[in-house]
Amino acid sequence: MLPLQQFKDYIKKNALFTPQQKILLAVSGGKDSVLMVQLFKLCNYNFSIAHCNFNLRADEAQRDESFVRLLANSLNIPFHVIHFDTKAYANAHQISTQMAARDLRYQWFEKIRVEENYDYVAVAHHQNDSIETLLLNLTRGTGISGMHGILPKREKLIRPLLFLSRLQIDNLIESNHIDYVEDSSNESTKYARNKIRLNVIPQLREINLNLEETFAQNIIRFAETEELLEQAIATKREEISRELNGDVYFDIDKIKLLKPQKLILFELLKRYHFTNFVVDEILGALNKQSGTSFYSNTHRATINREELMISALLKEQTHEHHFMHPTDESVVIEGEKISLFYTNSNYVENNANKAFVDLEKLIFPLIVRFRQDGDKFMPLGMRNFKKLSDFLIDKKVPLPQKDKIPLLINGNGEIIWVAGLRQDNRYKVKATTKKVAIFELLK
Repeated sequence: MLPLQQFKDYIKKNALFTPQQKILLAVSGGKDSVLMVQLFKLCNYNFSIAHCNFNLRADEAQRDESFVRLLANSLNIPFHVIHFDTKAYANAHQISTQMAARDLRYQWFEKIRVEENYDYVAVAHHQNDSIETLLLNLTRGTGISGMHGILPKREKLIRPLLFLSRLQIDNLIESNHIDYVEDSSNESTKYARNKIRLNVIPQLREINLNLEETFAQNIIRFAETEELLEQAIATKREEISRELNGDVYFDIDKIKLLKPQKLILFELLKRYHFTNFVVDEILGALNKQSGTSFYSNTHRATINREELMISALLKEQTHEHHFMHPTDESVVIEGEKISLFYTNSNYVENNANKAFVDLEKLIFPLIVRFRQDGDKFMPLGMRNFKKLSDFLIDKKVPLPQKDKIPLLINGNGEIIWVAGLRQDNRYKVKATTKKVAIFELLK
């Protein structure tokens, strides 16, 4: 038997949807999503099925699509399907295939939801998915918000299977003789999540046989702790900030009195997408002169006398600014490509098309943009600043080309590299450098 009452209770407890609402189910054909279909059908909920064919696994992808189509037809359920050129999308956006597939499917789900008037999109994440997410977040670095795992409901996305573990789903599929298809990529350790699933969690289960139950309780506690922290941050925000003409101003003297300082400032600035590294740099610059700026993907933080001013980047600025994160292999700007890789060697080349940078000095995300008025840097080999405009004149760069030279900018606003011409002396590799970031300009 299937746990219909437990399923209904979980939906009601978390206010996922009402029986009258129309739900779009994301169905891959695997055990999790097929079980979700069966539960929705037996509970007589109003739903349809959506399937994405990412064209990544040749015959397997077509097999999966055919299976889900047959499942929908056998249950007399409306069926939506789409085909993606996932690799082309990943290349065009300079992201991983996994990230491309994620972006494509959620964009399409939302498009179908709006066009066909569905109330919610349901995905078949379960308890182990939540555990994997938590462990991945801890491995990569996270605040308290990254410790609550996967939430049952986020805007128009719902996850009605989070009350079940992977083992429970496996047993339900087997005992009820439910057909499904197996994705061979689930067994590949090429992906970080699979490494957690296949190598880490089995080891943890040897320590704690009730791993899923323990993590479920942990996640509840983390979520409650996050709620408490959010209340404290909201109070602190009112005490030390003000808004004026769309900008937000934080009192620097009050920032200095925060305890714990970094945690609270990070939470205050999180909504503006400033990274942990940039918050460190901001704290170290509170006594610097006015005008010192730091960037996130969407905002600029500027030391403005006695205040830290947060202002949104204009649309044209975000268009002109290309952001490079530590995991990006490259970024493309107006046909110019800057690649990034790392090495533990202190070896450097005398090559203007490459920059060898001390990784510890980088504040991500980096910015790749073209020149602006007032740009200055410290050319490699010099100890004094030089206006970029004067440097380009000295290098006899033709006027039409001056606005086409990519500049690599640190998260604190400093120029790291005038691509193809000269690196900044402050970021050069030294004998004490532990790890080197190598940037290369590729035409």
